[in-house]
Amino acid sequence: MSAAAELVWDLGAELAEGPAWDAVRGALWFVDIKGRGLHRYTPATGDTASWDTPDQIGFALPAEDGSLVCGVRGGLHRFEPDTGVFTLIQPVEQDRPQNRLNDGFVAPDGSLWFGSMDDSEVVKTGALYRWADGELTRHDDGYGVTNGPCLSPDGRTLYHHDTLARTILAFDHDDGALSNRRVFAVTDDGYADGPSMDSAGVLHVGLFNGWGVAQFSPEGERIGKIDMPVQTVTKAAFGGEDLRDLYMTTAWLGNADKRGEQPTLGGLYRLRVKTPGLPQNLIRL
Repeated sequence: MSAAAELVWDLGAELAEGPAWDAVRGALWFVDIKGRGLHRYTPATGDTASWDTPDQIGFALPAEDGSLVCGVRGGLHRFEPDTGVFTLIQPVEQDRPQNRLNDGFVAPDGSLWFGSMDDSEVVKTGALYRWADGELTRHDDGYGVTNGPCLSPDGRTLYHHDTLARTILAFDHDDGALSNRRVFAVTDDGYADGPSMDSAGVLHVGLFNGWGVAQFSPEGERIGKIDMPVQTVTKAAFGGEDLRDLYMTTAWLGNADKRGEQPTLGGLYRLRVKTPGLPQNLIRL
């Protein structure tokens, strides 16, 4: 592992989140939730591109047909990069107007998992959903701030966070069904934010106000930490041709008064790592 993470885009996002590697385009997608922006970084050229979003956006994940499925407040939207058009394809939580969508993940079967949360981060109205074959299913409920989920390399364990509780949960996973909900780990040096999994089964967890990325073994043991020069890391995700480039999104939300001493809060970082991540799956539409 290299000594320090490299700042690759100093965009000053208020709440950057959800990095996802697009192998077809050789690019990284991520969002700025509060800034209502969708962003794309192409490492081969250094090119950047940005689009305004219809509302707060929690994730943007590649689909099989080249579009993206985006978790925008109020529903899932299909985004066409060539036109910049967002189209609502699945309303979500019309009965919970105080909520917005947060983090998301694509399973190997092409299903989309994602969470919701109270936008004020006060009431525990967040839930965990799966969207597959046009059907939306609520699998868990009662979260303060959802983050994740992600799956173990064998697909048998699903991890999902309640960030307000600093708690990483684990579930047994079998063909889209969840059981045996349990506490996997608790972070005491920051709030457990977005998770990603490497090919060895090590869970990488962004630490909001924790100055880095925590690493956990499959048994839930804290085995390491990637230190960062800014205190608010929202998620780390693997990219690059060999999936050994770890991209980390950051934010200045809640730390606007720290921007003088941490001027790159809200930037996109990259770190070369030894163990590759898992491929980014594509949503089946």
